[in-house]
Amino acid sequence: MAVVEARHFRSPPELHCLTTAAASEAMAMAMCSRLCPGVPAHFKTRPVSKLRFSSSFKASSSQASGSTAKYETPSRVGFLGLGIMGSPMAQNLVKAGYDVAVWSRTRSKCDPLISLGAQYKSTPEEVAASCGITFAMLADPESAVEIACGEHGAASGMSPGKGYIDVSTVDGTTSKLISTQIRSTGALFLEAPVSGSKKPAEDGKLIFLTAGDRSLYETASPLLDVMGKSRFYLGDVGSGAALKLIVNMIMGSMMASFSEGLLLSEKLGLDPSVLVEVISQGAISAPMYSVKGPSMIQSMYPTAFPLKHQQKDLRLALGLAESVSQPTPVAAAANELYKLAKSRGLSDHDFSAVIEALKAQLEQNK
Repeated sequence: MAVVEARHFRSPPELHCLTTAAASEAMAMAMCSRLCPGVPAHFKTRPVSKLRFSSSFKASSSQASGSTAKYETPSRVGFLGLGIMGSPMAQNLVKAGYDVAVWSRTRSKCDPLISLGAQYKSTPEEVAASCGITFAMLADPESAVEIACGEHGAASGMSPGKGYIDVSTVDGTTSKLISTQIRSTGALFLEAPVSGSKKPAEDGKLIFLTAGDRSLYETASPLLDVMGKSRFYLGDVGSGAALKLIVNMIMGSMMASFSEGLLLSEKLGLDPSVLVEVISQGAISAPMYSVKGPSMIQSMYPTAFPLKHQQKDLRLALGLAESVSQPTPVAAAANELYKLAKSRGLSDHDFSAVIEALKAQLEQNK
């Protein structure tokens, strides 16, 4: 049963002590028991050799998500991945008074955090070894697995008493694979993908969808409250990943439909700005429309959530739906539109740039 907890503020140093779809779980366990050379199907685009899995992995049983084991409050927090989302999240932790150690593939992305007082570490392993709780915000499943399980990955620096919180958006099988390796070290694991983009990350207004070790959830709550406005505990690992993919599937479909509406209104001689205003006052009002609409009308797409990530999430959501034989024709159609937008060089633009794919279709039909 989902647990919803309103945001509340606590003094940063005063943390509390640390107070599993079966088929996917079995798949993840089987992968890990073979030293993780096998990876989910969507990893096939990157050669397994490039993932450089650590040979130190030990297969062992997972801890139950309701674990009541007690651990001392961590004196330092780690953060891996300082992109559009990770950087502001880590900055909020530093500004709240936490001792933060950081790492990112691109060293220069760490500089703003270092200037605020964070300490740079040269590998994910070093971050995890020096911190009680380590967060990871990576771009895709492949990166999430490599940074957690690869050579000099975070798992190599984990041990009993530590916790690993993956806030990346990945599929459930990937999350379970990472969980298995982290837990094999005696450490705790929590998946906590976020709902929200760049601005909510900057403002500390994210929504955390967590699942995994309950004791780690309880200990990390003050940290989550610094970075977000609410948090949900959903039970076993995989539940948070699934809910996040559903949310982003809906969002991607909404944006595609909104784009169609803007272009149709304009083609009929109506003012698309009026359409945005009407929508904002009606039953289908959503912040996304009011925030994105004006810039879309001007063909401007400042990146808050990259289009390539939206398409990745649609692809993963469609795979999730297929695994339970759930038809998703609307999302499937939207996914094709985002793929078209990517083919036109819009991958790094905001996902609202999907409207450009529709414009291209209109031009072809003339």
